[in-house]
Amino acid sequence: YQAALDALIAQRIAYPCACTRQDIALALVASGHIRQRHGELVYPGTCRHGLKGRHARAWRFMTDSGVEVRWTDRRLGDQAQNVVRDVGDFILKRADGLWAYQLAVVVDDAAQGITHIVRGEDLADNTARQLMLQQALGYEPPQYLHTPLVMAADGQKLSKQNGAQPLDVSRPLEQLEIAARILGLRRNPSG
Repeated sequence: YQAALDALIAQRIAYPCACTRQDIALALVASGHIRQRHGELVYPGTCRHGLKGRHARAWRFMTDSGVEVRWTDRRLGDQAQNVVRDVGDFILKRADGLWAYQLAVVVDDAAQGITHIVRGEDLADNTARQLMLQQALGYEPPQYLHTPLVMAADGQKLSKQNGAQPLDVSRPLEQLEIAARILGLRRNPSG
């Protein structure tokens, strides 16, 4: 991960950041930006041109203004996201010293030769950031497929964190067929 970060720093598209979540929230309020409920805390670029004497807490990826990232999802079809508007410069290494998900997953997928990503539709908005990192690091982008989510009666997605019961794995093919039917996925006739 450090080698990937060093490569991004050498390209001048990664920079240190001194901001806390509270700093970001206050800067957004001061600029008149209203955060959507459950929405991203869009980074306003406060440290993009230097720390102004503050101590670096994290590292961020510099997004290119006005660029809309486009890709085709194997289920959702053509997709696009303006990362600057929707996310801003995003974290690569966190203030606690841990590597951020976006950098870690991109480096791991490339190191493992992953060519196809299948994950829940709720993670589709990560794709644009990952594509930006893949391009900057010279990695071949995988193909993406985002599956529909199974929702509980209260509208929450079924997951371990929401108390969903585990699947009976003693009959995996049967469970996969049931899950596919619930999700509205069809079997590929070619195998």
